[in-house]
Amino acid sequence: MSPTVHAVSEGQLIENLIHGERQSFTIIYQKYWYKLYLIAQRRLNDKAVSEELVQEIFVQLWEKRATLKIQSLDNYLVRAVKYAVIDHVRSQIIKDNYIIYYKTFLDQEESQTENLVALNDMTFFMEKGLKSLPEKSQEVFRLSRMENWPVNKIATHLQLSEKGVEYHITKSLKTLRIYLKDFVAILFIYFII
Repeated sequence: MSPTVHAVSEGQLIENLIHGERQSFTIIYQKYWYKLYLIAQRRLNDKAVSEELVQEIFVQLWEKRATLKIQSLDNYLVRAVKYAVIDHVRSQIIKDNYIIYYKTFLDQEESQTENLVALNDMTFFMEKGLKSLPEKSQEVFRLSRMENWPVNKIATHLQLSEKGVEYHITKSLKTLRIYLKDFVAILFIYFII
């Protein structure tokens, strides 16, 4: 660690960061990056994902520096990495469950080709429905349902209120139900035949 790191108080670092001073950001990065990486690595046991999560924390720190209320850098950054790890694990569980569900669905069907056609049809109708939405609603829906981001993270990322995010999700789901009705009707006819 350079002598500069010890020469500036934490309060001054936070103040300088809020005002966009890159040197303070660099000092914070150098001081905390490895600690945050170790926390993520111990919980995930995945070097690349741990590095990516920590990098994203620092990107968010810089981008949202003017609006953040930080009392203690150590507490703030440690909490941020813990929440990032939890979000990552949660999204992996959902992804793994979807894969298991999808594999089970394929195993139960007679023909994988027919299932892939059905999946492509569903994807087509879903994409068609999404494209009919305003761009912001599309983005909110993709982050919420496909990336499994929580409402508060989407709100922060897109600079919307949480109610605004919930509005976009509700609007998207209503629209998609209409488009997926066609798909369900086709699927129903397929299984009856």
